[in-house]
Amino acid sequence: MKTLFLSAATDAGVNIDGAKEGAILLGKYLENNNENVLYIKNSDNFIKDKSKDNLKKNLEEVNYFNEKLYNSIVNNKDYFPITIGGDHSISIGSALASAKNNKNIGIIWFDAHPDFNTFKTTITGNIHGLPLAAIAGLEKDLTKFHNHNYVKPENICIVGARSIDPLELKNLEAQHIKVFTTEDIKTKGITYCLEEAIKIASSNTLGIHISYDLDVIDPFIAPGVSVPEVNGITKEEAIKALEIFLKDMPKVVSIDLVEFNSLNDKNNQTYDIAIKLLKMMKEKIEEK
Repeated sequence: MKTLFLSAATDAGVNIDGAKEGAILLGKYLENNNENVLYIKNSDNFIKDKSKDNLKKNLEEVNYFNEKLYNSIVNNKDYFPITIGGDHSISIGSALASAKNNKNIGIIWFDAHPDFNTFKTTITGNIHGLPLAAIAGLEKDLTKFHNHNYVKPENICIVGARSIDPLELKNLEAQHIKVFTTEDIKTKGITYCLEEAIKIASSNTLGIHISYDLDVIDPFIAPGVSVPEVNGITKEEAIKALEIFLKDMPKVVSIDLVEFNSLNDKNNQTYDIAIKLLKMMKEKIEEK
């Protein structure tokens, strides 16, 4: 199947700069290697609000951007979409576009943070902490462009979480969403956790959307992210996880790779990992 890379070049969902530049950098690498890359960019004259007091920071811009991304994926349904963030708020557009194109999907959220806050529970007001809740239909102010089903909570699984806000945890518990923490990965093994996640996401669905946040990896190994969290998984576990996902390619219908912050990277450590993961994705997808 033909791959379409979408460089989702925005960091409107977080008060830290750099994820926008990261998406462009990865997109340029792919473009220089003759890959099919579509760039999605912020609106003209957008100035990012970084204030601590605004708990709906850059809401209009995030919605504008995600609607553009959403329509780009929906209108290119003959391609397999790999969306490159950008901050994790872009997954609202990519995952819901996949839900529309594939009718009924599950989602595996590979992330140090569950991103399951709502505007009522967010502490920071950074929208990259809300996307999974929006994809599950809990935050309609972020999904007005979507006229289809949301992803059912029983088909959502989070892998690699290790930083969960107290009220966010209540949101997860209320929706009965399965979370495999980093500690679960270390005690039960990455293979067990991912195989269970695939079972959850594939149960009575027509496809799986994978959203892969690079901050799931330990920041000593991959420092180029916006919100690093200690005690992450290893590079080997990160690659093994993707191998397990890609082994089940008949079910996987769309992928995100997000939160590469080139301004925070050191010696291209995170960049090199991101490129390796993107190459793995393309190679396996085009075997389908």
